[in-house]
Amino acid sequence: MTASTPNMDGDRQGEGYLTGFGSKPYRSYVLTALTLVYILNFIDRGLLSVVGPLIKKPVEEGGLGISDTLFGLLTGAGFAVLYTFVGLFVARVAETWNRVWIMAASIAVWSLMTALCGLANPLVIGSATIGAVMVLLLCRVGVGIGEAGCTPPATSVIADYYPAKSRSTALGYYAMGVTLGTVMANLIGGPVAQHYGWRMAFFVLGLPGVLVAVMVWMTIKEPPRGYSDPPDVIKQDRASYLDTLRLLSTKPTFWWMVAGCTIASFSGYGIANFQSVFINREFGLSTQDAAIIVNVPVYLASAVGTVLAGFMAGKIAHRYPRAIAWIPGIGLILSAPFYWLAFTTHDFKLALFGLIVGGFVKYGYLAAQYTIAQGVAPRRSRAISTSILLFVQNLIGYGLGPLFIGTLSDFLFKQKMATAGITGLVRKSCEGKAKALLDVAQKEFCDVAHPLALQQSMLVTGLLYAVAGVLLLMACRSFNRDMVVNHTT
Repeated sequence: MTASTPNMDGDRQGEGYLTGFGSKPYRSYVLTALTLVYILNFIDRGLLSVVGPLIKKPVEEGGLGISDTLFGLLTGAGFAVLYTFVGLFVARVAETWNRVWIMAASIAVWSLMTALCGLANPLVIGSATIGAVMVLLLCRVGVGIGEAGCTPPATSVIADYYPAKSRSTALGYYAMGVTLGTVMANLIGGPVAQHYGWRMAFFVLGLPGVLVAVMVWMTIKEPPRGYSDPPDVIKQDRASYLDTLRLLSTKPTFWWMVAGCTIASFSGYGIANFQSVFINREFGLSTQDAAIIVNVPVYLASAVGTVLAGFMAGKIAHRYPRAIAWIPGIGLILSAPFYWLAFTTHDFKLALFGLIVGGFVKYGYLAAQYTIAQGVAPRRSRAISTSILLFVQNLIGYGLGPLFIGTLSDFLFKQKMATAGITGLVRKSCEGKAKALLDVAQKEFCDVAHPLALQQSMLVTGLLYAVAGVLLLMACRSFNRDMVVNHTT
């Protein structure tokens, strides 16, 4: 079965408001395929953080010798800035063009750009030489441009395949891609990078995405827009960003959700991108061991928590429609003390326990953000509504979260140097073989201050989850009034 031609909407709104589009097995296949795409999205997005300990090594040891601040820029803003702006354009196009074709093209682009990250060596163009860091940054920008075409059309397609009463569960299942993709990046990328080098990891995990792009294009059918909406939902011929913003300005539920989920992603992306580096510094684990022993169980627990939160909200939605907001809101608040434990203890088992439980209870907000973004908007504005959410969330959350941790870590390290009276020390000298060249006082200082500065910056970031939870709970106040399509219908 191939993707259908663009603009096959016709006048079929409401036909599938009880059953959804297509047969149940095919609908399940589409959801699984789109979840696989989202998994691939986060494999390629998260791989840089997995191989972080190797990239941060000195150049003579195969790394790039970069600071925490620059690593935060590469993992965050370097990806997020164009990702967010291109995402607005893609979402606008997705309201009228074939969404399946858009996703297929996007998958191919980001997969190829991920593979090209493995070419991060000094590049000679004419008489100019571009440094390896710049090559990596340009490739990360390319990954961001490609990935901008994933979520807005995917969630819009899911909303047309599934009736309103099933969307929170379906979108919760789709949202597992965030955590499962991170698991796979660690499970495969960690060992490959440890044994064959971090550059090879980008080739191994990037190139298969081209085959996935072909699979999506050939096997997923474009559904009619609004097919699974209730018949009484008001139609719109064409929505603009201005029209959608005017509509959303009357929906406080949307903006409370955006504020809460943006702060949650600020903390989440920051912690996720520095987690391997933190484990390496604080507990001495290799890239492979940090990936498999810590990151894999943490993100598996997070995946289970994501689906469980969406499932629980769907089960009780007929009695408590606002559960899709308050269940993840409470989860975010509960996660804060576990991150406090993880980033204050020097006991590895306690830190691992804190990271696992914190991840398990916090990620329900992923199902909430997509359900609310889809539910407050009429059918022609759904991809735009989601893109506005992702624009704010990724520009602030993804763009600044890792950069905040990296910058704060370097700042705290310098403060500790000044307090201890240490001079003539460059922080990258605390990494790898360069540490052997330091004097005794500098070595002792590095042993304590180098991991502690990062640990404290991650602690500050982790406690912000409580703020995110409170903001998401605020969305409950106007929830029933603001939802155009109630997921209990």
